[in-house]
Amino acid sequence: MLEAHLPEDRDIDPVLLFGKIFHGSFANLFDSAKLASLILNLKETKKSNSQKATIIYGCASAYGELKDLSDSISYFDLTPLHATLRVRAGSVKSLGDKAERKVNAVFRRLYYFDYELAMPHRTELIKNGNIDFYIDANQPENLKLVPHREFMEILDATVKMPFRCKPVYLEGIWGGFYIKKLRNLPADMKNCAWVFDLIPNEVSILIKAGGTTLELPFSTFFRTEAEKLMGEESVKRFGPVFPIRFNYDDTYNGGGNMSVQVHPPQEYNQKNFGETWQQDESYYVVETAGSRTYLGLRDEANSEEFISLIRKAEKEGQPFDYEKYVNSFESKKGDQYLMPGGTLHASGWNQVVLEIGSYTIGSYTFKMYDYLRKDLDGVPRPIHSQHGINVLDTSRRRSSVDGVLRPVPKTVREGDGWKEVIVGENDQIYFSLRRLEFERSIQDDTAGKFHVLVLVEGEEVLVYSLDNPEQFYRQKFCDMVVVPASLGRYGILNLGDSPCKVTKTLLK
Repeated sequence: MLEAHLPEDRDIDPVLLFGKIFHGSFANLFDSAKLASLILNLKETKKSNSQKATIIYGCASAYGELKDLSDSISYFDLTPLHATLRVRAGSVKSLGDKAERKVNAVFRRLYYFDYELAMPHRTELIKNGNIDFYIDANQPENLKLVPHREFMEILDATVKMPFRCKPVYLEGIWGGFYIKKLRNLPADMKNCAWVFDLIPNEVSILIKAGGTTLELPFSTFFRTEAEKLMGEESVKRFGPVFPIRFNYDDTYNGGGNMSVQVHPPQEYNQKNFGETWQQDESYYVVETAGSRTYLGLRDEANSEEFISLIRKAEKEGQPFDYEKYVNSFESKKGDQYLMPGGTLHASGWNQVVLEIGSYTIGSYTFKMYDYLRKDLDGVPRPIHSQHGINVLDTSRRRSSVDGVLRPVPKTVREGDGWKEVIVGENDQIYFSLRRLEFERSIQDDTAGKFHVLVLVEGEEVLVYSLDNPEQFYRQKFCDMVVVPASLGRYGILNLGDSPCKVTKTLLK
């Protein structure tokens, strides 16, 4: 069943990173004879009026007829970070798999198979009221049990206010130190390369309920409260998923440039990986110190020669002068760059960029050239040149991207001491990148679409509902705050001394 979804072609995928999403359900996995035997056993137990309790546990133990036969159902939920830690500790096996697997093989299975089965099932149980108790199971020694009705009341209260997710921080060979210093990250971190502030399927959300703080996967929240959080239009277009992802790439005083890379457009994603949407990206330069941002090819670059050198670098370990072929711009604070699928790009050394991209489960980053580097564990970083060559748009060169994929900001509304500017839009990208600039305050309206706000200049602001001012969030520099679609009219108040700039992202 899985063979076609987890291919083993090391020519195009050297470390077996990619796969194809399984779109089936738990119904595909049951041994029908064993399931029928279990159901018969349960029915006979019920008829016998036995005083003994029968407990069924594990993935899909409340699926189908098993759910209907149950007197009480509890759902043990786990955030992606804690799941990852358990995989690395060797305490997780994939569904139905009894073999010992390497960590990367387990992650691959989870992404393309297990998670895709489990998340819709979890949503159905919670939304339909099929569970009696929701359990925050992130700390085995401190399980937190919430009755279903109270759990839904907690989610309903949360989706009525601006909020921020709990970030995940990752080290990397090119990682920098700007965010590490800004957020006082642990001293034993080697650096901070990626900051997953709002990667939907990677982050969690902390909710204080009485004297208890619950930590639940953001995916549990956005799938359960889809219409109120993302808006009806978003759910019709994308389903019950949060369709935009946000993170920081930090090379500030770090280990060098990010890899020269490219991402797949929609058709390639659908055919090869079973993904519904394309992988588009954008960079907003938050901080820079004499840096460069790479976008497209140079006008005079010979693309066939470039591809030949990429192959030699990957197969034979031959370095080459990539700057002879890859176009770059001098980075300036506030610059916005757009990377529709197929666009060659990289963030240069010594800067922090806010990366905003389209929704994907996997990370389809086809590294074309990575300067022959080894990762932090001493293993050569995987290159996916064939995938990259397959999707590379060689027509995107400096003269065609300047002013288009590096857009000129356009003011769309303004008033006394404030204005809203479009910093990035493109026909191939389904979200709009805006910037709110103000001295003291500014007002806005979600109009049925969720907004994501990032304070990129200024000290601290208050994001609050105009109709219910008690629903607010105090946003600090570089925080990413979600304004739910259902919130409607809201204001942003400057709590510092200097003027503010806030990026605003929404669906077009």
